[in-house]
Amino acid sequence: MSSHSDAIKFAYWVPNVSGGLVISNIEQRTGWDIDYNRKLAQIAEANGFDYALSQIRFTAGYGADNQHESVSFSHALLAATTTLKVIAAILPGPWNPALAAKQIATINHLTNGRVSVNVVSGWFRGEFAAIGELWLDHDERYRRSEEFIRALRGIWTEDSFTLKGDFYRFTNYCMKPKPIEPLPEIFQGGSSRAARDMASRVSDWYFTNGNTPEEIRKQVDDIRTKAKANGHKVRIGVNAFAIARESEQEARAVLDEIIAKANPEAVQGFADQVKNAGKASPEGEGNWAKSSFEDLVQYNDGFRSNLIGTPEQIAERILKLKDAGADLILLGFLHFQEEVEFFGKRVIPLVRELEAARDRELVAAE
Repeated sequence: MSSHSDAIKFAYWVPNVSGGLVISNIEQRTGWDIDYNRKLAQIAEANGFDYALSQIRFTAGYGADNQHESVSFSHALLAATTTLKVIAAILPGPWNPALAAKQIATINHLTNGRVSVNVVSGWFRGEFAAIGELWLDHDERYRRSEEFIRALRGIWTEDSFTLKGDFYRFTNYCMKPKPIEPLPEIFQGGSSRAARDMASRVSDWYFTNGNTPEEIRKQVDDIRTKAKANGHKVRIGVNAFAIARESEQEARAVLDEIIAKANPEAVQGFADQVKNAGKASPEGEGNWAKSSFEDLVQYNDGFRSNLIGTPEQIAERILKLKDAGADLILLGFLHFQEEVEFFGKRVIPLVRELEAARDRELVAAE
């Protein structure tokens, strides 16, 4: 029988950036300020969510005119909760691994080990130009991220850490105190060959953009086969934008309105930037490489996961994503506080019932 640790996990995008999670002029009752976010974290924690993921942005764009810094914001959410884990997004380039390792180790002690990191390999070229950071080619960004992750782990586990890398150098570095065991989890995003290969070597978790169970399965099989060959294990998170309503018709009408009210200039601006990400990968398989205009209205192809409909329909689809290899669903919503609560009260219990029913079937079959 599968243990509760095998239960699919739920995370939500922290709206620490203004403009919500869709590039649309539809009404979004979602705030980006700390008061809204503290309350949101408490609602999520009380309603079955395991993780929250803060976003890292340095500069305005695509309706996101205001952004709070991710690590300090994550710490504030951890301080307002007791069990929720918060994943702080960090960007190699602006962050040096020594700073990141120290920052995260301290927050780890202050929050009883509830902080994780999401190492973002950088898709926003305009941002790097604005802050005077060197912009690397696609695969070089992943090479740097891999070295960054190896540095974090080395600093957190060794008393005399030395690394002679292409991007980072450390000589007999000893950082104390080390984080509380287990070490902070390391997440990364991507869909490209370089991203998958990096995950199969160093990351604890791999986030991929929204997609169908069939397409998710292809990525999972690829990553897990490679990870096994490397003696490594990696878990998979899938992005989804959830629209849970009492009827499928009502949910579909919301999706239609989001797309009908999309801001074409902002979507096009975002599309131009993300071509530096997905399409820049040598094999053209990165995030957003095949995204349509409708897909891009939601930053990470969240509509493609099709969690749009009644709670029952969404719970069934989540099980299909789990069957495809997803260990976690990373969720965006239109009106965060009320919809996180609705999702937690109406969808997560159905998922748990379906998981329990499947466990009983497995036991009966033994």
